[in-house]
Amino acid sequence: MIRYLTAGESHGDGLVGIIEGIPSNLFLDAEFINGELKRRQRGYGRSNRMALEKDLVKVLSGIDRGYTTGNPISFMIENRGKNIELIEITRPRPGHGDLTGTLKYNLKGGRNVLERASARETAMRVALGATCKLLLKEFNIQIYSHIIQIGDVKISEEVYSNIKEMDLLKVDESPIRVLDKDKEKEIIEMIDKTKEKGDTLGGIIEVIAKNVPIGLGSYTHWDRKIDGKIAYGIMSIPGVKGVEFGLGFDACGKLGSQMHDEIFYDGQRYYRKTNNAGGIEAGVTNGEDIVIRAVMKPIPTLKKPLRTVDIETKEETVAQFERSDVCAVPSASIVAENILAYILANEMTLKFGGDSIEEMKDNFNNYNKLIENR
Repeated sequence: MIRYLTAGESHGDGLVGIIEGIPSNLFLDAEFINGELKRRQRGYGRSNRMALEKDLVKVLSGIDRGYTTGNPISFMIENRGKNIELIEITRPRPGHGDLTGTLKYNLKGGRNVLERASARETAMRVALGATCKLLLKEFNIQIYSHIIQIGDVKISEEVYSNIKEMDLLKVDESPIRVLDKDKEKEIIEMIDKTKEKGDTLGGIIEVIAKNVPIGLGSYTHWDRKIDGKIAYGIMSIPGVKGVEFGLGFDACGKLGSQMHDEIFYDGQRYYRKTNNAGGIEAGVTNGEDIVIRAVMKPIPTLKKPLRTVDIETKEETVAQFERSDVCAVPSASIVAENILAYILANEMTLKFGGDSIEEMKDNFNNYNKLIENR
C-alpha cells in the first residue's frame, strides 16, 4: 500500500513529505510535480503570499537517475515567506482552530496551531499526490476538477452536466477554474466586492476521475469502501464541510427508478447510460467516472473580524487578522485532485500489487483480460 506523512509549519523553514509504496521504475517527472504546485497557487482571490511563494519541490531520496527505486521518496518545499515577525494569537478567530488547539495542547496562544493547521500544509500534499498522478497515468487514469459555485453564484447546470474531457483540459485557462464564461465575470466582480467589504467566500468543487477500472475498493468491510476513503481524504482539506458522490443530496428527491443507473452490455463490456452513483456502488468502483463534489466554507480570517474573547484577559474583543485569501476555492480544487490521486493510487497498488511498475502493469492487464471474458 501507499502511505504518506507531512511535516512543517506555515512560516517555518519549509514543508517535508515522505511517501512510501510507490513501485520502482516509475519516472518521477519533477517538472510535472512543480506544475501541480503552480496550479495550486493560482486562482483569483488569493493573498499576496502567492506572489511571494514560488513553490518548487526538492527530491531528497528514493530516486535514481529520475526513476523511483521502490524506497521511500522524500520531498522538501522551502517556505520563502518565513522571515516575517510573528505574534502570538491570543484573540482566536471563529471558524479556525485557534481556540480549540490552544486548549487541547495547553498552549499560551494559537500561533503554533495556526502554523500547522494552515492550508499551507496542502502544498506538500499536492506534491505527494502529483507523484500518485504520475503512477495513475501509467494506467491511463486521469483526474480533473472545476468549480461549480462560489458564494451564491452557480454555473449553469446545463454547462457542468454535459462536460466533455476536452472542456476539462481547458479549465485552467479560467482564473477561477469555471467553465461558464458568463458566470466567470460575475464571480470575479463578486470577489472584488467581497474583498472591499473585508469578507470572504466559499464554494463548491467538482472532481472527476476518468478511466478508473472496475473493482477498486471493497464491500467486505466498512473501512475498505472506496467512497468512505475518498470522503475521508476530501474532508481533510482545510475548510471542506461536506462531500457528495454522483447525484449526492439530490438523490433524496428521486424515486428508485429515477436514481439507479441501468446496466447494459455492448458485446464487450458492461456500461451505464447514466452515472447517478458517481462511479461507485457498494463501496466499489463500477467502471464509470468517479464524480465527487465538495463544499468549502468561507475562510475564517476576516479583515473585518468577528467577535471573540481574549484568551489572556477573558474580555470580549475582535479576532486577530492574519494575511489571508478572500477566496481559495480554485486552489482547493487542485488539492482535491491530488488527494483523490493518492487514494486511487493506493487502491491500485492494493488491487494489482507489484514491487515494480512492470509487475503492476502485468497484473493490471491480466485482470482486464479476466473482466473481458466475463
